[in-house]
Amino acid sequence: MSFFAFLGTLEIGLVYGLVALGVYLTFRILDFPDLSVDGSFPMGAAVAATAIIAGFNPWAATLLAIAAGGLCGLVTAFLAVRCGILHLLASILTMIAAFSINIRIMGSPNLSLLGEDTLFTPFELLAFDYGMDEGIVRLVVVVALVIASAWFITRLLASDFGLGLRATGVNSRMVSAQGGNTALYTYFGLALSNGLVGFAGALFAQTNSFADVTSGVGTIVVGLAAVILGQTLLPGRKIWIAVIAVILGSILYRLAVAFALSSGMFGLQASDLNLITALLVAIALIAPRMKGQLTRGKQKASVVTNKAKARG
Repeated sequence: MSFFAFLGTLEIGLVYGLVALGVYLTFRILDFPDLSVDGSFPMGAAVAATAIIAGFNPWAATLLAIAAGGLCGLVTAFLAVRCGILHLLASILTMIAAFSINIRIMGSPNLSLLGEDTLFTPFELLAFDYGMDEGIVRLVVVVALVIASAWFITRLLASDFGLGLRATGVNSRMVSAQGGNTALYTYFGLALSNGLVGFAGALFAQTNSFADVTSGVGTIVVGLAAVILGQTLLPGRKIWIAVIAVILGSILYRLAVAFALSSGMFGLQASDLNLITALLVAIALIAPRMKGQLTRGKQKASVVTNKAKARG
């Protein structure tokens, strides 16, 4: 893998780190299986690209993308909370509807941002003036945005409101009994989660100079892979550790995929991306269970040894 390919992999890994944060909020915090991220990711890209082409400031376009992603989450929450539809089915309905809406937003299945100013353009021009590599500067900007998002999520979940959000995912009946508004927490959690995913979609479109309606296919799987892989490698109950873990998991996932494809390991090709993802998720799911079995086995062996010594 070349140096520039490595930088590109880090960049895309950090962008999908925002997706992992969103998935972490729904699956780990709210215990809500939300598949609508497959629709909110391309929606963020579609809104940002359309707004930029229409002459909007790239930062304003990115904020619109975040709002559009959050709206997807609110629709899913409305279907689940107000309409009583099963959580998984509600998110699937939103995901399906978002596909057609994204085409409507763009007016075509894809849009090109080549030649358009993005939020990275001022930094790239500054890098050019000082003889710096544009790729490195763009990576630094993405790192700063991801760190700011991670800090916000950490502070939120550590607050009183965040405690109610976390309690809703653990035991919503207990929260209701204590006078908490579980519907509000669900609405907010899903809006924030999909807003982060929409933010990731906007960054993806601006770093790759295009938006495509199919760019969200498999987003939920990538997000889950990052969350599971990160929390397997970096376990911990503290919020800041979990947040760092899911972002790290996203980066490691992308590095593993890029290495496997670039090296041609086991004859893998670009079309085998879904296979690689499935294998990584399976390994990440099995690893904690195997670790637990080994630990219990060692404990049993230790007990047997101690009993044998006592008898002797």
